[in-house]
Amino acid sequence: MTIRILAIDDSPTIRALVAKALRGAGFEVVLASDGVSGIESLPEAQPDLIITDINMPRMDGFGVIEAVRADDRYPDVPILVLTTESGADLKARARRAGATGWIVKPFEDARLIAIINRVLGR
Repeated sequence: MTIRILAIDDSPTIRALVAKALRGAGFEVVLASDGVSGIESLPEAQPDLIITDINMPRMDGFGVIEAVRADDRYPDVPILVLTTESGADLKARARRAGATGWIVKPFEDARLIAIINRVLGR
């Protein structure tokens, strides 16, 4: 079974890096350029895991987490935050909103894949 990951980031460079790392590890990847696009793509994407940035236009990562958790179709989809932010208060806010984990950019491909596999129980 192919694992599908929705990656939401406003940076084209980060989207490309994440997609390359994930596809190289055998994941199917759906990309979105901001939170609104990410939420709109959920029904078609049907992700097994979501990766979101925090600082984005139109809808930030907290909005993404809250919108996913408010939708009863996706209560158990893990959400990883991938961001340059590392403040404890932001991490706590993300956890309260329903985030599963937090990864600080820049990321190492192997570490990102290891965290995803651990979260997915693989």
